[in-house]
Amino acid sequence: MTRVTAPSRLHFGLLSLPVEGPDQWPGIDGARGLRVRQFGGVGLMIDQPGIVVRAAPADDWLATGPLGPRALAFAVQFVESLPEIERRAFRIIVERAADEHTGLGTGTQLGLAVARAIAVETGHPEWPATELAARVGRGERSAIGIHGFDRGGLIVEGGKLAGEAISPLVGRHAFPAEWAVLLFTPPGAVAWHGGRERSAFAQLSQWGAAADTGALCRIVLTGLLPALASCDLDAFGDALYEFNARAGDAFAQVQGDRYGSPGVAACVARLRAAGLRGAGQSSWGPTVFAVAQRDEVDRIIRLIPDLTAIQTQVSCGATVC
Repeated sequence: MTRVTAPSRLHFGLLSLPVEGPDQWPGIDGARGLRVRQFGGVGLMIDQPGIVVRAAPADDWLATGPLGPRALAFAVQFVESLPEIERRAFRIIVERAADEHTGLGTGTQLGLAVARAIAVETGHPEWPATELAARVGRGERSAIGIHGFDRGGLIVEGGKLAGEAISPLVGRHAFPAEWAVLLFTPPGAVAWHGGRERSAFAQLSQWGAAADTGALCRIVLTGLLPALASCDLDAFGDALYEFNARAGDAFAQVQGDRYGSPGVAACVARLRAAGLRGAGQSSWGPTVFAVAQRDEVDRIIRLIPDLTAIQTQVSCGATVC
């Protein structure tokens, strides 16, 4: 039996939205410029709440535990992608899984964890997350969770060109050990996933809504990453908040505001008022994240006693045993 422990994923925002229009940026001297990449983005892999999955060969297909039916679907899809001689039934046990549709990338991490466990059992332990993702149908938009599954840390992915299956990894950075990540779930959550999510992207494309890609790239390259490299939490927090807010503004037409719900907006404002500069909404929410000095966490939590916080740390990627 193979056991895989996978991280959860925070998504800080997309760099570009798919819109109807030119497929190249304006170039220099009147020429056509770089090809337009869709999506891209920045995110962070965290240990908690995470996912733990076990897989073992069996006479018949079976999956138990939280999200068992979805884990089983991923398992069957992965096995069907294998050569016929390697195909067989498996028993899947989901020991732990973060809730779906909460901004933690649970679907991708579950699919990759199941695929990695079966890949090991069928003699393919070397297959990277990009291979596993292709076999279980992940990576339609964001690839942060795919690259982060193998590597952990803070992930920057560049976005997809037309015809590309998975956006390439363009940057990965470790997190200072003295920094902590806090997670909050404010009330009044609004579910954004599946058909509703696809409809939202389709509407944005039709309306010509566009992320401010130039500003977002500037914040990442000249703000977020340098602050992380120099362990400057204040500068990192300011850049993270601005990046997340600007990325959220691009979705205001479909979600009604910068954030997915008034509860999320109020939570972010309170965290900022308590001194947490790097606060925002992960993906569509409702999970709210904040980054703090580890030795300041207790003091900060005392300032917001009615907000339940989960303290986690940055993951180094999935592990197999």
